[in-house]
Amino acid sequence: MGDFFNTLLSPLTYGVAWVMLAWHKVWTALGIGGGWAWALSIVGLTIVVRIILIPLFVKQIHASRKMQLIQPEVQKIQAKYKGKTDPESRQAMTQETMDLYKKTGTNPFASCLPILLQSPFFFALFTVLNHLKAIAEGTWGAIGPIDKEIASQIESSNIFGAPFSSTFMGASDAPTKILTVVLIVLMSATTFTTQRQLMRKNMPESALDNPFMKQQNIILYLMPVMFAVSGINFPIGVLIYWLTTNLWSMGQQFYVIRRLPAPGSAAEKALHERQARKGKTVTKLALPGLEPTDEVTDVQDAPVNRQRQQPMSKKRAKRTGGASGVGGQGGPGAADEADG
Repeated sequence: MGDFFNTLLSPLTYGVAWVMLAWHKVWTALGIGGGWAWALSIVGLTIVVRIILIPLFVKQIHASRKMQLIQPEVQKIQAKYKGKTDPESRQAMTQETMDLYKKTGTNPFASCLPILLQSPFFFALFTVLNHLKAIAEGTWGAIGPIDKEIASQIESSNIFGAPFSSTFMGASDAPTKILTVVLIVLMSATTFTTQRQLMRKNMPESALDNPFMKQQNIILYLMPVMFAVSGINFPIGVLIYWLTTNLWSMGQQFYVIRRLPAPGSAAEKALHERQARKGKTVTKLALPGLEPTDEVTDVQDAPVNRQRQQPMSKKRAKRTGGASGVGGQGGPGAADEADG
């Protein structure tokens, strides 16, 4: 199974190896050598991966916002079939939900694409770093440009005295254990901060008070423990990749929450207030297939006089001579209709 997985990932592992080596040449040309050149090469690799995934990330943003907009309709469908457990009802609920997705052009799986497509790159880097020692010893073949000589060079390089391919569990020296613990703590903290920011600022209030979000809150606080358990088995190079991608995600999400917030969220309200202060048109997100009353918004486009037009008697209408009809709302015809 392991050989099959490695064969499946071989194009990506070769690509990862080439990108790392290219970045290493860049840093070396800039006068940065030793372990820091290889560490920055992993940072450069992370940036390349995340840039490649930007189009998918944009799709994820729009998919998430659409999902927020149709939540009231989804809840109506769920309420319609609440308590019905027979197969026919479950099938009808699923069909109505799918019809809603189709009508509004919403894809609930689009929001998962960047995470799913980033995983192969993560495992490809893990494969490269995990085999460095074997390549250097000649017991494993070269991975792209990383042959025995380059693998030996990477193996002999370190930052703060910790080799890139070493893990917390596989090391006996203090520098490696200290560095892996620091990286795991930073990795857990950045993940926690990013997810908490997403849940607190970019979620509508109606979405925060439900069983699903309560489960998400539990997962949010369990994440540091999960990272601690898994992180002790990852090479330092992979931990650097993971921390870098978390920092990228934090910056990317800050921009998205500020410029493209979820409908009905505190961030959207703040955006509308900023737009109103600057005299700009307040933007709203609407979906085809949803009635205008289903739009989620917190700020009106512009001040509008919404005072109810009072009914006018026939005598009063004659006295005004139809002058009030200039506005198109209070003419004699409207008065007659109101009296009728």
